[in-house]
Amino acid sequence: MTTAALIVAAGNGVRAGGTVAKQFAQLCGKPMLSHSFSALSSHPAVTEITLVIGEGQQDQAREKLGDSVNFVNLVTGGAERRDSVRAGLEALEGKGVTRVLIHDAARPFVPAAVIDALLEALDQAPGAIPALPVADTLAKGTEFLGDNVARANLNRIQTPQAFHFDAILAAHRAWPADEEATDDAQMLRRMGQDVLLVPGDPMLEKITHPQDFAAAEARHAATLISRSATGFDVHRFETGQELWLGGIRIPHDKGLSGHSDADVALHAITDALLGTIGAGDIGMHFPPSDPKWRGAASAQFLEHAAKLVREQGGIIDFIDLTLICEAPKIGPHREAIRASIAALLSLPLSGVSLKATTTERLGFTGRGEGMAAQAIATVRLPE
Repeated sequence: MTTAALIVAAGNGVRAGGTVAKQFAQLCGKPMLSHSFSALSSHPAVTEITLVIGEGQQDQAREKLGDSVNFVNLVTGGAERRDSVRAGLEALEGKGVTRVLIHDAARPFVPAAVIDALLEALDQAPGAIPALPVADTLAKGTEFLGDNVARANLNRIQTPQAFHFDAILAAHRAWPADEEATDDAQMLRRMGQDVLLVPGDPMLEKITHPQDFAAAEARHAATLISRSATGFDVHRFETGQELWLGGIRIPHDKGLSGHSDADVALHAITDALLGTIGAGDIGMHFPPSDPKWRGAASAQFLEHAAKLVREQGGIIDFIDLTLICEAPKIGPHREAIRASIAALLSLPLSGVSLKATTTERLGFTGRGEGMAAQAIATVRLPE
């Protein structure tokens, strides 16, 4: 069977605050929309992604999804959620889709186990939805407390919701134009069709208000594992060159020689960050044979590595850097270098450690021929 995922991201997210619609706002290092897109597009059962966006949001969607936009069908939605879902379903008609997952972009974290359970349930019914039992006491009332409401058999309904494609398309087409629907499953039930409940997941909580972003960040962080990697770099001294360390120009009679600005500190940290995600080394991303990197500021190498970590849902926690040289003395510049690295990585100053040592005049650093740096990066990444 062919399974499509339809992500509804056509709202303006006014209740979430901010200057952009919430589906495009940053969450855990990347646009909120990117999280659900990644989860659904990487599931082996999903063969096609359709993204429903609002009028005039095409450029934003392309910017936020980057190269991934080449693997998604962009559809313009309508004034209400129901209109947007129907637009997406109509766009999928005729493509041989037999099952569809309809998901709200405001629920960014989609566990693969939930998708598995939904698709398995479609072998028994034309619809399936994730649900969590209500645990809190429920009561009527506005200003004053009223009667309790029995919570037995009450559920909180989430997305994605899974359907036989033809059944949910027919339900949308039959729905009265002057009546709104709370979700797609209720539309299918109106047609007399069964909808199965499968266990939902707290990770699927919806983001609606500004405080929900902090809660989502905390939920995401709880699922991460810690990973560390090292980086090492060496450059020789050369008269007439500027000396750059950690993005700071250091007064010295010699500078480091290299294809870029030869910032040995940032190069070591860049390799350490790339190592945490198994993304090779700095030379693979910025080949020294490429003339466009001649004299380039190494800050852009570090920012690139940090971006790759965050695009994988990672959080950079700590950088430990050691500079190895006889001269110049690092002590007078330590805090400026730490502050520069912290700013480049959007870390607090406490997230960057800088040490300096010598080799007791042994080897090339001991003879003052060059400088070395070693770094350890500690990040948290999804399992």
